[in-house]
Amino acid sequence: MNHQQILIIGGGIGGLTSAIALRRDGHAVTVIERDPTWSVYGVGIIQQSNVLRAAQTLGILDGYLAAGVGFDAVEIFIPSGQKVARVPGHPVAPGLPTNLGIGRPALHKLLGDTTIAAGADVRLGVTAEAIDDTGDAVKVAFSDGTTGTYDLVIAADGVYSATRAMILPEAEKPEYTGQAVWRYNFARPADLDALQVYNGRTGVGLVPISDSLMYMYATTPEPDNPRYPTEGLAALMRAKLAGTAPAIQALAEQITDDEGVVYRPLEGMLVRGPWHKGRVVLLGDAVHATTPHLGQGAGMAIEDSVVLAEEIARADNPEAAFTAFRARRFERCRYIVEKSLEICHGQIGKGPPIDNALATAEMFAVVSQPI
Repeated sequence: MNHQQILIIGGGIGGLTSAIALRRDGHAVTVIERDPTWSVYGVGIIQQSNVLRAAQTLGILDGYLAAGVGFDAVEIFIPSGQKVARVPGHPVAPGLPTNLGIGRPALHKLLGDTTIAAGADVRLGVTAEAIDDTGDAVKVAFSDGTTGTYDLVIAADGVYSATRAMILPEAEKPEYTGQAVWRYNFARPADLDALQVYNGRTGVGLVPISDSLMYMYATTPEPDNPRYPTEGLAALMRAKLAGTAPAIQALAEQITDDEGVVYRPLEGMLVRGPWHKGRVVLLGDAVHATTPHLGQGAGMAIEDSVVLAEEIARADNPEAAFTAFRARRFERCRYIVEKSLEICHGQIGKGPPIDNALATAEMFAVVSQPI
């Protein structure tokens, strides 16, 4: 399957890393993204050692390291604020950090610029309205009135994937967990050299994302899945942090900008059946959306991109490539989805409490294995 015409639906992390991998292999790639502004929210993201390995494979490691800040441990605190563990990561190569904190806008710019420089055609404000797999090609009708014919279609269109609904209507759907996450940026203290995780019913993390910046995430029980207006979000986030460790409560006083608060209900989903139909395949959150408790959602999508490109390169037909792709990815993604959900449920009383230090150490060991 050399020199394929490939459509990628979704211009986020999974879609862009797929485009980079497939252009590297000489395929003609078109990326469509529904958001005409191609924007992301302004807080950060954790990329662990397995993601840096994938970035190295994709040829973008230097850009990753320049855009973020590396660190080599996770520190665990109990609700009182006492530190109980410092968990080292598993480096994948000498000289590389085991974790990288990076701002989402910086990561988006790196991936977007690399995708365009690689020669992919990126079309913004466009969706796939109809997908017709004829057996030897896929005909796609777009929302702007145009059409296209492709050898393969890769859908990286997120947890609410419209493509999944089209091709696998009986597949699992996202389920709300009963918890939500709040995020906010702060000035980074000079001595913050690790991801700091505070256990409790309200779980909190502090993540360095540049020499001068860090972000806080806080997971809170939200049993009724409320949708809060932007106005008042800062005061509400401060209130949600009442009763947390003293250091976190002190930071909370700096949460004053409603527009700077990012609030998201947490949902999980794992498609246990096929991840493809014919010449159309799904990856990332479209088939294995995870809560952020192990920091591996984006990492799993990026690994998907590397593995899918490898299987397309070695297979004789789409069925073989897509079947092999899922076989290589399913157990690893299942582990991340299920273990993250266990931590979530433990925090809100829907399951037994999980020891974050043990869970983090186990996760590092698992994802350091080859993909």
